Amino acid sequence: MTLFSDSIDQLNELLAQRSEVFAVCDKHVKSIADSLGRCQGGKKIPVLMMEACEEYKELRTVEKICAWLLDKGADRGATVLAIGGGITTDVVGFAASIYKRGVKAAYVPTTLLAQVDAALGGKTGVNFKKYKNMLGTIVEPDFTYICPAFLKTLPEPVFREGVSELLKACLLSNEGSAYEKAVAYFSGINSSTLYQDATLLLPHIRHAVSVKEKVVSEDLYEKGLRRTLNLGHTFAHGIEHLSQKCSWFRKPHPIPHGEAVAMGILMAARLSYRLGLCEENLPDRLRDDFLACGLNIRCPYTPKEVLKAARTDKKAEGNIIHFVLLKDIGEAVIKDLSISEAIRAFES
Repeated sequence: MTLFSDSIDQLNELLAQRSEVFAVCDKHVKSIADSLGRCQGGKKIPVLMMEACEEYKELRTVEKICAWLLDKGADRGATVLAIGGGITTDVVGFAASIYKRGVKAAYVPTTLLAQVDAALGGKTGVNFKKYKNMLGTIVEPDFTYICPAFLKTLPEPVFREGVSELLKACLLSNEGSAYEKAVAYFSGINSSTLYQDATLLLPHIRHAVSVKEKVVSEDLYEKGLRRTLNLGHTFAHGIEHLSQKCSWFRKPHPIPHGEAVAMGILMAARLSYRLGLCEENLPDRLRDDFLACGLNIRCPYTPKEVLKAARTDKKAEGNIIHFVLLKDIGEAVIKDLSISEAIRAFES
């Protein structure tokens, strides 16, 4: 269940109906946790603050959350509320899905990326051995509470990260010229007008949410259609993995997920053209649109480096990867290729 609101009031009404609520909150949005009311019986909702970054998106954080829930006496009827961005909802959702073999989770996403993608669809997970979301579960949350007003807590670069995921949804479904409208909106705002009116942003968020929810409702466990939601992500995960590696000549310089997705979508568009799936101008058009929207699309790695890093992506099956490619804006296709076939296509 996805709920849209312009304040925290409706959230407190929902929580007041539950007998046990335990909140885990990204420390950067503590003010939202401070605004929580009381659950049924008049008990103040306990809050655990967490450091929400890739470094802590690991099993040790899941263990800490589970230990806290156990210490607080959370039973099988508890609702665990995650307040924060995609890292928070992924980690807290995973902890809730395994604590006492599963309790309810609910999400309050506070980043644009989480509101249009990460907090939707039921996927939870943590990183393992430097690989993205290698351990996780798929369990739908009890509800996801989307309030654009919460985005005012974001620095501009973090806000822009979510734009790539929103544009991805528009590239999958361009109903009502959603892609063109989104590009016009995000290319027309700057740091001074970014949070001016959340109601102007809401239609774009609603479209992205509807795209993902429609796909997930038809294919929860990613057997076919849901793979299209990975547009750009095979490349993005390779980019993120490479950016975290350290060697004698290169220090790690982690690339945020949203930026990696933007780079990955453009790589997917280039591969689409190389394979003859789309018109020649599509990759250039997307590049220009993404730049106009303020996205960082400068990838420090070659497609060959990225594809080799994608060998261990959790979505790979043997040497085959289900690449999500584009025939046009609003028309995605899935093409199974080996890593070597994809590399040859880029080099042809």
